[in-house]
Amino acid sequence: MPLLSPLITANPAIPRLSTYDETTGARLDFSAQTLDNWANKVANMLIDELDLNESETVGIALPSTWQAVCIALGSITASIPYRFLDPHEPFADPDAADVIFAPPRSFSAEFDGDIVLVTNDPFGRGVKEIGSDLPEGAIDFGPTVRYHGDSFSQPSPDLKTLAHHTIPHEARVLSRGWKDAEGFNQAILSPFAALGSVVLINGLVSAERLAHIRESEKVSLDL
Repeated sequence: MPLLSPLITANPAIPRLSTYDETTGARLDFSAQTLDNWANKVANMLIDELDLNESETVGIALPSTWQAVCIALGSITASIPYRFLDPHEPFADPDAADVIFAPPRSFSAEFDGDIVLVTNDPFGRGVKEIGSDLPEGAIDFGPTVRYHGDSFSQPSPDLKTLAHHTIPHEARVLSRGWKDAEGFNQAILSPFAALGSVVLINGLVSAERLAHIRESEKVSLDL
C-alpha cells in the first residue's frame, strides 16, 4: 500500500503541500497523488540506481524544499533510513550517510559514497539542464529520478504509525522547515497523517510577508 494512501483515499487531487521558496520566488502546489509519484520515483532510484538497502543511510543535505520532502518520503517508502545534514557542510562527517543528496555548490570528490546533486530549480531541472557543469562522479538528480517508475511494488510503512505529534484533523499547517528527522516528522509526516496539508516556507521572510502567506493560504496552525 502506498505511503500516502490515506491522503490519496481522502482526496488525491487537492493541494497537500504548498511551497514558498523565498530564495527563488517560486510557489508550488503538490497533491497527494503527485507527492506519491515523486516518493515512488525516489524509492525506485534509491534501490535500483543507488543499490541501497535497509542497512544503509540516505543523507539529505538540502534546505526545506519540496525536493527534500520527496527524497525523505522516498526513503521512507523504500524503508531506507535517512537523516538530515547541514546543507552548508554536508560532508563534515564522512560516516554520516552512504549516499548524500546535496546542492551543487557543495560537491566533494573526497566523499566515498554516491553524491546526488539537487538544484533549487522550482521545477526540478537538473544541473546540466539549468546550464551548469556536472562534476565528474556526481549524479544529476533531476534527469535521473525522472527515468524511474512512479509506482513502487514493495510494501511501505503505515503513515499513521509514523506520526509522533498530535495535529488537529485536516489542519492546514505552516512550517518554516526542520533540522532533523524529528522536525520533519512534526512538519510533514504528522500533518499528513492527520489528513491535513502543509504550507512550507524556505528562506528568510519578513513578518509582513509571513502574515500575508498565513492569511492567503488559510493556515490554521503554525509550527
